Amino acid sequence: MTTNHFTPNQVEQYHKEGYIIIKNFCSKEEIEKMYGIAIHDDAMSKNALDLNDQTGKKTKLSLWFTPGNDIFGYLTRSERMVNRVAQLLDSVSPVCHFHSKLMQKEPKVGGAWEWHQDYGYWYKNQFMFPDQLLSVMVALTPANKQNGCIQVIKGSHKLGRVNHGFAGEQVGADMTMVENALKTMELVYVEIEAGDALFFHSNILHRSAANESDKARWSIISCYSAQSNLAYNETSTAWQQPIQVVPDKAIMEWELESLGNADFLKKENDPALKKTGWE
Repeated sequence: MTTNHFTPNQVEQYHKEGYIIIKNFCSKEEIEKMYGIAIHDDAMSKNALDLNDQTGKKTKLSLWFTPGNDIFGYLTRSERMVNRVAQLLDSVSPVCHFHSKLMQKEPKVGGAWEWHQDYGYWYKNQFMFPDQLLSVMVALTPANKQNGCIQVIKGSHKLGRVNHGFAGEQVGADMTMVENALKTMELVYVEIEAGDALFFHSNILHRSAANESDKARWSIISCYSAQSNLAYNETSTAWQQPIQVVPDKAIMEWELESLGNADFLKKENDPALKKTGWE
């Protein structure tokens, strides 16, 4: 198990490269429990969104806003998570949870995520400060080139927000800028094991290929903002509420509520997926 804080060198690395990987962020027992619940709790499948990539393959995710007293709420609110996020956000105000999503990339059929910045989506929510937004992906299964692991362009968060339009049903970055970034900066395949965590800036360019393997790639991604980071086009309220932190042991020891209590997003309510005429 890792400690609950980054070292100064790790914080410096995040700001320089736009991401940082923490090995063994969750224990094997925690991952087995989370993955088992994710598979068997039908709330996730009933509330999953399907988004087509440019080839027509479907990417599947379930997204909710308020971190509750379920297994993923305890992960999102854990000391090891919130303390680290607080170190990376460019703010002294409290850490808030924007949303979490269970990414379900099934064998052979799981589609790609096109090149994008998370702030390419969240710009439409009218968050003011991208430096006060970040995401943390915890792998529930191994992620590698064969099953469509995340790819990042190291240091690309320093480009600022690039223009985004639609790529299939997804929001995708201006490919001229992506191609120029690939000529200028290093492409990294984030191959990690179950239990590892990837912390990444809202403006880093990233994508993932389709899952061509016979193994599923599942992960939980929690997105965080500083309370001072106002969002003028976001109807959910979780982003305004400081996180109620729980001890790390909550995942394994505390009583769990059903995932069915979560406030899931419906596709038609996502401002990022609405065409506004200026993409």
